[in-house]
Amino acid sequence: MSTARKRVVILISGRGSNMNALIEATGDPAYPAEIVGVIADNADAKGLSVAAAQDIETVAITKADHADKAAMDEALDAKLKELRADIVCLAGYMRLLSPAFTEKWAGRLINIHPSLLPLFKGLDTHERALKEGMRIHGCSVHFVTAEMDGGPIIAQAAVPILPNDDADTLAARVLGVEHQLYPLALRLVAEGKARMENGRAVLSGVGAEGSLLSPGSASEAVDIESLARMTP
Repeated sequence: MSTARKRVVILISGRGSNMNALIEATGDPAYPAEIVGVIADNADAKGLSVAAAQDIETVAITKADHADKAAMDEALDAKLKELRADIVCLAGYMRLLSPAFTEKWAGRLINIHPSLLPLFKGLDTHERALKEGMRIHGCSVHFVTAEMDGGPIIAQAAVPILPNDDADTLAARVLGVEHQLYPLALRLVAEGKARMENGRAVLSGVGAEGSLLSPGSASEAVDIESLARMTP
């Protein structure tokens, strides 16, 4: 008996490059999730037209159309319920969600962040990594909580920082692994192998065969099995 695919809604603010990676991954009928909607907080977000071209339902829920943050969150919650979302993926969604909203969707709300959390929460992560003289950098997928970029980590991928890197070249290298890590992490959540319990990420059924490696040349690949927070 086949298991129903989890219904996923993606939240974006701009072009949605990670959204594209998720759409591509879920195009495989064997993938355990499907994208049923894309919501932007910006009516001009380029990702809306990209998603619409894939016959995915799209909608803009903007600050300008609502009296306050609470009203906007209520509208977002209502749309997610209408779409019967099982999992919500933030993909460059630049708006902070309220504690009430994140509590309501706890364990079903995930985000990708361009750093090896808990390092470099917030913005300008690549510039800050270079300034601090880091030798590795990367990205993290985590459950969303009320604390910005502070939720339990599902998985991480690492890339080297090369001697001649600037913020742009480092950002491009990290973005490449983001596009591979996010579908892997969403699969874990959709399959029930990653869940949030008592404020922690608990992973099960993920062994050596499920290691997450940063892609690239063999000389650049970094085994991050120890970095992915895998709890038996």
